[in-house]
Amino acid sequence: MKKILVIGSGGREHAICEQFRKSPKLEIIFCLPGNAGIAEVAKIVDGIKIDEHQKIIEFCQENKIDFVFVGPEQPLVAGLVDDLEKAGIRAFGPNKNAAQLEGSKIFMKKIAVDNNVPTAIYETFTDEKNATEFVKKLAQEFNFPCVIKTDGLAAGKGVIIPQNFAEAEVAIKEIFAGKFGEAGNKIIIEEFLDGFEASYFVLCDGKNFVPLGFAHDHKRVGDGDSGANTGGMGTYAPSPFIDKKLEEEIIEKIIRPTLRGIEFRGILFAGLMISKNIPKLLEYNVRFGDPETQVILPRIKTDFIDLIEAAIDGRLNEIKVEFDEEKKLVCVVMCANGYPENYEKGTEIKGLDLITEAKILHAGTIKKDGKILANGGRVLNIVAEAASFESARSKAYEAIAKIDWKEGFCRKDIAKKV
Repeated sequence: MKKILVIGSGGREHAICEQFRKSPKLEIIFCLPGNAGIAEVAKIVDGIKIDEHQKIIEFCQENKIDFVFVGPEQPLVAGLVDDLEKAGIRAFGPNKNAAQLEGSKIFMKKIAVDNNVPTAIYETFTDEKNATEFVKKLAQEFNFPCVIKTDGLAAGKGVIIPQNFAEAEVAIKEIFAGKFGEAGNKIIIEEFLDGFEASYFVLCDGKNFVPLGFAHDHKRVGDGDSGANTGGMGTYAPSPFIDKKLEEEIIEKIIRPTLRGIEFRGILFAGLMISKNIPKLLEYNVRFGDPETQVILPRIKTDFIDLIEAAIDGRLNEIKVEFDEEKKLVCVVMCANGYPENYEKGTEIKGLDLITEAKILHAGTIKKDGKILANGGRVLNIVAEAASFESARSKAYEAIAKIDWKEGFCRKDIAKKV
């Protein structure tokens, strides 16, 4: 029987804990720092922060943890997996070097270019003047929109798509003035790729990999893909737009060349743009997506503990991943009013106990005096499944109608196009 520590506090980690719960091999899940929903299915570890690596190591040793599953990108980029492994503790996720695929977009682009992975043409900049001069040239060539990205981690918000020179100039000025902190010390300016986006997930063990499927994310805050970029407002899976032939092309032209270029163990999450049935790499993430995880994991029938341990131990070639091919899933994210800018914490959420047609996964919540309170920007994930997208979508929005939280909102068009 397995004792597992999950690192993280979002809807992704709640979904991961729920997937581990299905295994008959599970003894207990610990979660650090967790949230109000995760506390219903796992034992919350108090008094340790995710950047306190030595304390995490001591906790694992004292509690005889079988393996640690690192959910978010920050501790991966900070080298938590390296430190755990040095202490003899098994951990799931890439090491610090491989985590640069997400931690530095410039590093990721170099790996892609060096290994002939198709991606957008780009330039890198370390100062406002040269970056502004570059977009001025783009304006003269009528080459807008363009894409401006911070090199470092910016919680999913470090991508800006200016429609003209004036917007680009403002974006560059704000980034180098510190809008995204150290993440914006270097930036990438790249060509805008037109088409539709897809998120693709593969599980890697350093030598072998197995595909876990596609999901589609709604990144912008408003209906009709309007407003600012966010960490993700909703998802659906599987993809009705990508067939086996296109998936094989993605594997051969993007995934395999990347894995030849860097030793990687964990979840490799490729953000893709598909234009006229031709795939290009937008970016890599080195962990499960949030909220993509919420619609990817429930389709996996294979024991999740077996899968993760096979990846840790380098024996994915010995395991077969089975999926529920008929299941369609839709996830709608509920956010605090004002997200992704300024929002209020501490507002009470009622009515969650009335919901039976969907699964409620908690993201930014805490429990205080018996009440569920909002404690972040993205607060709840409403996940529904059915034999059709239409039915799953209806169930999700029926559930949302029962939630009593006037300080919260969601997009009304998640999965509408399917």
